[in-house]
Amino acid sequence: MEAKLLSQQSSVCSVIRARQKVTQKPKSSPVFVAVLTRPSDTMNKLTEVGNAYKDSWFDRMAINHLSQSLQSVTGFRTNKNGYDSLVEAAAAAAQSFNPKEQHAVVIGALDRAFPRPILSLIRTLTPQSKFAREFFAIFTTFFFAWLIGDCRVKTPEDGKTERNVVHVKKCRFLEETKCIGMCINLCKMPSQRFIKDSLGMPINMVPNFEDMSCEMIFGEDPPAPDDDPALKQPCYKMPCKAKQKHRMDCSSQLN
Repeated sequence: MEAKLLSQQSSVCSVIRARQKVTQKPKSSPVFVAVLTRPSDTMNKLTEVGNAYKDSWFDRMAINHLSQSLQSVTGFRTNKNGYDSLVEAAAAAAQSFNPKEQHAVVIGALDRAFPRPILSLIRTLTPQSKFAREFFAIFTTFFFAWLIGDCRVKTPEDGKTERNVVHVKKCRFLEETKCIGMCINLCKMPSQRFIKDSLGMPINMVPNFEDMSCEMIFGEDPPAPDDDPALKQPCYKMPCKAKQKHRMDCSSQLN
């Protein structure tokens, strides 16, 4: 009798477990979720994010110092902090001044940021030589990554063994502003002149507007403005912040 009851209970339990298996909802597979996401949407989200910069205390101090120097020269004031304040001050300069005035504004800001006596001392200690060109390249990667982004020293493509070229993987300033006019008039042109005049070191800055990279070639004079391909490049259409925020025709700023 007891054996019969145990057999019936076992049969009932088997039936209950079988029904549970039938009525239980299958777990969703992550593969199907991925299939439902359109690749174009995912790529758009990735391109909007950009690089995430983790500025150290030294980086933040240097950024704020340069931003304050630029604001002092332009008379513009911003409540933003960090790199955003530098971009905002640069955008205000681009909106308020013509290209030649923008060059002068940036050179004035650099004069404030870097005291002339220190620059003169560096110029005296590092006369034009292979050592000086390589020194400036290495110095740039160590002390100016906060401004231009991730960078490294490389040898030029002309077969020389001299390591006087700084390759910027993706320029932080161009990435943040997304404006070729601001790149040319607030970075490339005034920086080339400032470094040559204050340190006695020719430098040719060669931006690549396709991938936002840049090469800084120490010891090489830049081409004349009429022959420089970078100055013939029209600005980005949609991403340009100067167009979006300030309605500038920044393509006409390239001269």
